[in-house]
Amino acid sequence: MFFRLWTRTGLPRTPFPLSASPLARRLFSNPRMSTSQLTEAWLEGPQSTKFYTRTYTPSSSAPKAALVFVHGFAEHIARYSHFHPLLAEKGVAVFAYDQRGFGQTAQDSKGNKSKTSAYGKTSWKEQMADIEWALEHVKKSFEGVPLFLMGHSMGGAEALGFATQGEKSPHALALKSVCGVISTSPLVEQTTPASKILRFVGGKLSALLPSFLIPAPVNPQDLSHDKEVGAAYLKDPLVREQGSLKGIHDMLSKGETLLQSAYAHWPKELPVLLIHGTEDKVTSHKASQSFHDKIDAVKKKIVLMTDGFHELHNEPDAMHKVLDEVVAFIEDHLPSSSAKVPDVSAAVSSSTPEAAPAETASEKEPSVKEQVPKEAESSTPEPAPPTEAGIDPTGVGSARAKM
Repeated sequence: MFFRLWTRTGLPRTPFPLSASPLARRLFSNPRMSTSQLTEAWLEGPQSTKFYTRTYTPSSSAPKAALVFVHGFAEHIARYSHFHPLLAEKGVAVFAYDQRGFGQTAQDSKGNKSKTSAYGKTSWKEQMADIEWALEHVKKSFEGVPLFLMGHSMGGAEALGFATQGEKSPHALALKSVCGVISTSPLVEQTTPASKILRFVGGKLSALLPSFLIPAPVNPQDLSHDKEVGAAYLKDPLVREQGSLKGIHDMLSKGETLLQSAYAHWPKELPVLLIHGTEDKVTSHKASQSFHDKIDAVKKKIVLMTDGFHELHNEPDAMHKVLDEVVAFIEDHLPSSSAKVPDVSAAVSSSTPEAAPAETASEKEPSVKEQVPKEAESSTPEPAPPTEAGIDPTGVGSARAKM
């Protein structure tokens, strides 16, 4: 296996690279705050593609779980340099990779990337194979450690899609090793979908010119309440406001398939956690709710964060709430641990939550609505009050969303 490997203990000291999240700059400017170890490597994956990867591990103890993380459309894993170390500090090792067609996997200028790699050059089929490769890599690297799969936005839909391919899927065996799936702001549907006519034309063109790049611009204000996040996104040299016809067509169509038919293939015993902001202008939180309601999973949970934008991990007051939810989900579903009873006082019984009241600009801390399966609720629960920018697949018109 081709690889280039170097290790750094802790996180980069200032000055930070331009690609680093503004939150990373603020949270980890003091290197003493980090107790995780970062390993960067170029690894050879499916189709001899060389992937830029990062692995975060706890530096003071063995990990209690290992997590494969799949990023969103047009971005890269360095944008999570503030979030992944926090998981490692909680005892969860994280393996993340720049997906084919994105980040350094597609744009590295130092001779590491594959000659066949190009920006936006990807497909759903290839993405599923890449996830299996990542899972197998982590299984070997952290032998005997419980394995989880997590994705955000486009990557969140990929994680859900990987779990809903059915028993005859070539990836079915790899899925059996996964103890749980976590999906944040998944691209099941866009908040403001493109018209059916444009989607139809885009689908036809994607078959003829799969690697042809089309504009996919972003409204940076839709990412986070923190304006620095949007500003850094626009300046990031590894972020390009483009996507390929094939990549975008697959991303949108396969996301919708999750609601239309794929949901029926969700393994009943596979736990799942969905987290979404109610003010997400990029991907639809209502679609996440529908997916949650449709799947026949014994252990499923959805957390809706009031006033949360698309990148909840980049929301100053929501990031730690997301972290706590993810860590709690992992701890609750470790094979060696006994199941914990959900806190039904925070549960919302309605399958379609009421619209949350808007908060003022100074009240940016999202509140949380949670839903758990009815069978997990107490027979006499105490009542509690309940505490979409799109991509144009043809390149015609304005597209303001980032997946």
